[in-house]
Amino acid sequence: MSAQGFAALFTRNRIIGLVIAGIVFGADQFIKWLMVSPLNLRERYLIELLPFFDLRWTENRGVSLGMLQATTIEMRYLLVAVTALIAIVVLIWMFREKLLGDIIGLGMILGGALGNIVDRYNLGYVIDYADFHIGDFRPFLIFNVADAAITIGVVIILARSLFLSEKDPETEQAGKTPAES
Repeated sequence: MSAQGFAALFTRNRIIGLVIAGIVFGADQFIKWLMVSPLNLRERYLIELLPFFDLRWTENRGVSLGMLQATTIEMRYLLVAVTALIAIVVLIWMFREKLLGDIIGLGMILGGALGNIVDRYNLGYVIDYADFHIGDFRPFLIFNVADAAITIGVVIILARSLFLSEKDPETEQAGKTPAES
């Protein structure tokens, strides 16, 4: 690859996307380490923090909403491979995208996917711990930073595709609305 091709591949916006992915991945792994080591949540199982938020140890052996449970070693590595393939697709999409708003969402999805892939590969399950509830009602499944980042990234991508009728890379990158151009 030529120097020009390499420079075109790593534009400012794409570097921002990679940094966001790295921050999400790092935060996810650090907080999971806190849950396992200093807080020893695996042994304690539950730490009540607020009337509506607890830390609750959960080993998620499935993917999205607990589907496709990895009950065998073969299924575990199949899920690692499938989620890694999805992460590669997201990375390629991010490198093809020019608009910062879309790249931010894709970076969040990529970082979250990598965090959960590392868990599944190393442990055979994803560590979930964040338990938001209102009494016994749980509007969400127990989740982690990676899950939250993936969800927020998907919402960003969907919102931008639904509410931005015409994308103009020059005005977005300059921080201007089409009316200001």
